[in-house]
Amino acid sequence: MIEERLLYKFRAESKLYMKGDVIFEEGGTPNFYYQLKEGKIKLNNFKEDGKEFIQNIFSEGQSFGESLLFIEVQYPMNAICLEDCQIISLPKTSFFDLMNEHPEVSFGLNKALSQRLYYKYIMLQNLSSTDPTTRMISLMNYLKSFHVKKEKYAFVVPFTRQQVANLTGLCVETVIRTSKKMVKKDIIRIKDRKIHY
Repeated sequence: MIEERLLYKFRAESKLYMKGDVIFEEGGTPNFYYQLKEGKIKLNNFKEDGKEFIQNIFSEGQSFGESLLFIEVQYPMNAICLEDCQIISLPKTSFFDLMNEHPEVSFGLNKALSQRLYYKYIMLQNLSSTDPTTRMISLMNYLKSFHVKKEKYAFVVPFTRQQVANLTGLCVETVIRTSKKMVKKDIIRIKDRKIHY
């Protein structure tokens, strides 16, 4: 998202994290801009019954949690590594200095935040549906919208069945059953244990 050379110019640091490491926790104070150089992270919460709800998954080149730097609040979610990661972090004050000196970066950030807000609207609408097929199609349509290839079955869903369940608020068994029905209806294909949409 933000060029690395620019981040390092404003005193950013790079750190290696291992799979399962926590970058920040719910209730913590947002003090850094984070950008993934390598790996994947998830933003999640846990419900009262202990069930995980994944708010989003980010991968190489994406930033996460930065919207909270603009307001005085605590993190309402956790950021956890799904695999080994290299993450660039920039202190909050340096982040604002960068924004002030490079308004084009601010414009790009606003665009990315708007895309995430759009995703939240789609998923809120999606969660109001009781139909698991509708929930899964909404998620896959959103994910596919970022890819060049739009043909049927050209998009490979980059998540496990468990992650799809956590992103849609369904249980994994429902995702598996629904996937089988969607294959029969010719909506998706399953190849090498991956959903092709």
